[in-house]
Amino acid sequence: MPAKRNVQDAHISEQIRTLHSALITIISVFNRPDRDEAMVKEAGVSLDRALFPLLVLIERLGPIGVGDLAGRVGRDYSTVSKQVAKLESLGLVTRQPGAEDRRVTAAVVTRKGKTMTNALDAARDRFGRALFADWNDRDIEQFVRLLQRFASDIDAHASTD
Repeated sequence: MPAKRNVQDAHISEQIRTLHSALITIISVFNRPDRDEAMVKEAGVSLDRALFPLLVLIERLGPIGVGDLAGRVGRDYSTVSKQVAKLESLGLVTRQPGAEDRRVTAAVVTRKGKTMTNALDAARDRFGRALFADWNDRDIEQFVRLLQRFASDIDAHASTD
């Protein structure tokens, strides 16, 4: 006998479908090269578009292994290793042995790199303020709280797979 589906299940499935569609839209916008170029330009920094997301992730998550970094950006290890080397040659990051496994190379942002990510954060803040200009403070606070909860839950769930 087939399992009974109740009305709530159908509603949740539709919400998951709508959420998935929204996430595709968000990710698509964030992955557009012209958005990265606009952010770099707005920040007043000179940085290759391909290096921009790596620098930000290293600053946010560092020290971070190059393999972990490659997985997070969906690129192969060799490519990301070369890009991290480029960031290092620009004085934006340093590489060091990993804390848990000394065979793993971990990237860490330098003072110069942090200055650059601070400029990028200021540009992101300006873009965000324009985006949320028509939102009230309560809606923004609730959105940020729920999105952070979702991010934490999805990260924890992905870690257990």
